[in-house]
Amino acid sequence: MQRRLAERELTEAGPRRRGGARGARRSVTVNLAESPLAWLHARGHLAARLFDAGERLRADYERAGLAPCVTMRWDGVRVDGGADLGLAPSERRIAAKARFDGAMAAAGKGLADVLWRVACAGESVPDAERALAWPARSGKLVLGLALDRVADFYRLPGA
Repeated sequence: MQRRLAERELTEAGPRRRGGARGARRSVTVNLAESPLAWLHARGHLAARLFDAGERLRADYERAGLAPCVTMRWDGVRVDGGADLGLAPSERRIAAKARFDGAMAAAGKGLADVLWRVACAGESVPDAERALAWPARSGKLVLGLALDRVADFYRLPGA
């Protein structure tokens, strides 16, 4: 896993970028390259089955090429890992898009918003809660429900 470490000031609301007056403030080092799902899983807030479901969803999102591009891409779609089942690159991209759409539909209308924000867009759970105007600490519960449905969609073994 890639590491991009940054120092953040520790406030009551959580870590924030350093700046402003110096004093007896506490700070924390965070890894900017760590995904929100990996962060939750590493700290025991997300079961392995749910983490795997989120990673599969993110992989399908990336394989389908759904993330916004800054400029035109001239490289071919490259999918590492897994069998290609004799499919052309464009067919693999279409299959990934179909799996992504199916997983999001399985998550459900009210749960898909936080699922996409955290698993695919890489927003932290508190940022997703603020963007969706949800109460604090409600996002982790809803994210867990959504990931459980996605795990069922991908037929992952477990509880």
